[in-house]
Amino acid sequence: MTSTTLERPVTDYYPSRIDAEPKLLDRIDPVAHGNVPGPLSAEQLSDYEENGFLSFQGLFSENEMKPYIDELERLKESEAGSKSPHTITEPDSGEVRSVFAIEEHNEVLRQICYHPRLVGIARQLLGGEVYIHQSRINFKPGFKGKEFYWHSDFETWHQEDGLPRMRTVSCSLALTPNTPNNGPLMLIPGSHKKFLSCIGQDHYKDSLKKQEFGVPDDENLARMVREGGIVAPTGPVGSVTFFECNTMHGSNSNITPDPRSNIFMVFNSVENTLVEPFCGLAPRPDFIGKRGEVEAIPYEPET
Repeated sequence: MTSTTLERPVTDYYPSRIDAEPKLLDRIDPVAHGNVPGPLSAEQLSDYEENGFLSFQGLFSENEMKPYIDELERLKESEAGSKSPHTITEPDSGEVRSVFAIEEHNEVLRQICYHPRLVGIARQLLGGEVYIHQSRINFKPGFKGKEFYWHSDFETWHQEDGLPRMRTVSCSLALTPNTPNNGPLMLIPGSHKKFLSCIGQDHYKDSLKKQEFGVPDDENLARMVREGGIVAPTGPVGSVTFFECNTMHGSNSNITPDPRSNIFMVFNSVENTLVEPFCGLAPRPDFIGKRGEVEAIPYEPET
C-alpha cells in the first residue's frame, strides 16, 4: 500500500505559533488507533493510552545488537567532519551529533529499522500500515553531549513539516546503556492528552531576543510535571522506548564519561502523510520528514 503527499487543504486542528500567549487545546485524536493485532497486551495498550509511552528492558539481546553497535562505531569515524546534509556535527570538534535517514542510506541499520519486533508494535499502536517518517542515530558522547530541551515532537512536525494528525509514534533503541546519569530520555506521563500551543513569532519577546519557536512555556510545563511527574526510562543495550508524538520529552546534557547513543525511528501511519507545513514556510528537507510517495514497511510477525 502506498500513499502520496496530500495536496488538498487540511483543517488545522492544532494551531500554534499564532498567538501572543500559549494555549492548552483539547486533543481530538485517539492515542491508540485501532484493533490491529500485535504483540502488545491489553494492559500495555492501556498503559500507553494513560501515560503516552511504553518501555521495554532488553527487547533485543546484546548479541542481536552487535552488528548495529559495530556500525555505530564505523559511522562515528566515517562521518566525522562530514559535509553531508544528513549528518549533523558539533561546530567546534566536528564530532558527529546525529545522522539522519539511516534506513535509506545504510543497509545494516535498515534491518533494525524494519525489524518486525518494532514494526509490529508500531502497527498495533497506529492501527494499520506504517512507514518511517524520520530516522536518525543520536550520539550523546561522554562529557560533551548536549541537552535537548522539553518539546512535543508533534508541535514541530505539524508546524514545520505538515504532519496533519496525531497518528505517529517514536521509537528509541539503546545502542549503549542508558543510565540515570548519562542524559537519558525524560518523559512527562500524561502530557500527550492536551496539545500545548507555543507563542507566535510576532510576539515582542521573540522579536527582541533570539528567536526560538516551538518551545513550550514554563508555566504549562510546570503544571504538566506537577500532574504527571517525570519518568526517565533506563536500561541495557537493546532496550526500547516507544512514545506518542505529542508526549512532552527532553534530556539533560551528558557530563559523565559514558556515551549515550540511540537509534531513533518515527513511525507514521500511511493514512497520515504530510501536507504543506502549517507554519506557512517552505517544507524542511525530506530527510527530516519524508514527503511525497511513501511505501508501507512489509510486515511478517516473528515465529
